[in-house]
Amino acid sequence: MTTTDWITDIALLLIVFRQLREGRLDLKSYLIPLGIVAFVASHYLRSVPTAANDLVLIGALVAVGAALGVAGGIYTRIRSTGGHLFIKAGAVSAFLWVLGMGARMAFQVWVDHGGSDDVASFSLTHHITTSDAWVAAFVLMALTEVITRLATIFVRSRITAREQRPAAHAPSAPLLDPQRVSAG
Repeated sequence: MTTTDWITDIALLLIVFRQLREGRLDLKSYLIPLGIVAFVASHYLRSVPTAANDLVLIGALVAVGAALGVAGGIYTRIRSTGGHLFIKAGAVSAFLWVLGMGARMAFQVWVDHGGSDDVASFSLTHHITTSDAWVAAFVLMALTEVITRLATIFVRSRITAREQRPAAHAPSAPLLDPQRVSAG
């Protein structure tokens, strides 16, 4: 792994730790993770191989990324106070994020330090044609995890914000009848 690989992988891991402390949900909450995965995709995703079982591998890891992202978004606490939304990643959300991003990083370290023959054998047995399929699968997994987590948080934040707004057409609560209060 290059220094750039380490920096981007660690940056992706650290995103969730930033959210362990409650903070305001704003544009930056979306742009930082999207910027990092856009950087990763632009530097590592050269092609999406479609031969043999390459798409099966890619699809499987994208599905894992989507599941981790949606679950991570669900387990992120969102609340509204004073007209502002706040988010805080819970333990489950943080665990899922580290699991997804950490697994990708661990796989890369393993391949670089002796696992490449095992991956080559697995690829041959399962008709995965090139190492580009593995790269595409893991990059798209990370991209999907980030996008689905952010999309889940966005949808949940809109629901939370809507629930906090007073309804303009709702009838007002009836005032207490002073006679009934004194009689009771």
